Amino acid sequence: MVEIKTDAALEAMREAGRVVAQALEAVRGAAAVGVRLRELDVVARDVLRAAGASSPFLGYQPGFAPVPFPAVICASVNDAVVHGIPDDYRLRDGDLISIDCGAELDGWTGDAAISFIVGTPRPADLRLIDATQRALDAAIAAAVPGNRIGDISHAVGTVAEAAGCGMPADFGGHGIGRRMHEDPGVPNRGRPGRGFPLRHGLALAIEPMLMAGGRDDYRTDPDGWTLRTTDGSRAAHIEHTVAVTADGPRVLTVV
Repeated sequence: MVEIKTDAALEAMREAGRVVAQALEAVRGAAAVGVRLRELDVVARDVLRAAGASSPFLGYQPGFAPVPFPAVICASVNDAVVHGIPDDYRLRDGDLISIDCGAELDGWTGDAAISFIVGTPRPADLRLIDATQRALDAAIAAAVPGNRIGDISHAVGTVAEAAGCGMPADFGGHGIGRRMHEDPGVPNRGRPGRGFPLRHGLALAIEPMLMAGGRDDYRTDPDGWTLRTTDGSRAAHIEHTVAVTADGPRVLTVV
């Protein structure tokens, strides 16, 4: 069932989204050559704790996962697309890292992700991140009353295809509110004018995941969580929680 949020609920989600943005900002600031992924998780935990928030990631176990997720961030490096588990890997110069983070505050949830380069960037990686950001921007612009979920999905897919990028076929965005994953689903490909109608108060987590090799297939690590490109190409993942409002899209996961 799709829950349409009241304006008061959207304000509460905005506060949860602010915590997510602060955590992602702190993790980006801490990421440097030699830093372990596990240390970045500690940084995010500290931000959540200071804000009185909890993590919707920690202990989460969807049907595909063999074990509950053990961290408050997903840390996906280079050919990892999403759901990377923070471990003892030390960041290296030129790594492309995607950090996904959520926060629960006063019964409401925010969810967002960023991708960036540690140290010296490769031009191809910068192009990939730029394409992912443009796909998200186009999708957010389509999140207006009168449109449908398919318009958001089509916006993402159009940018990805123009950039020659693939996207994991089984993964995309989702409704969000009292829980991290709610209806409706928000695929990263779709037909305009199709799907659930957008109206004031609908909250969505929109999250393009682009793979530079152009393929849509992926493989899953033995941990049962980490998704990787099958051809070893790099991937980027950028996400915002967005409210559909009569005044236009409102991004909730910013500082």
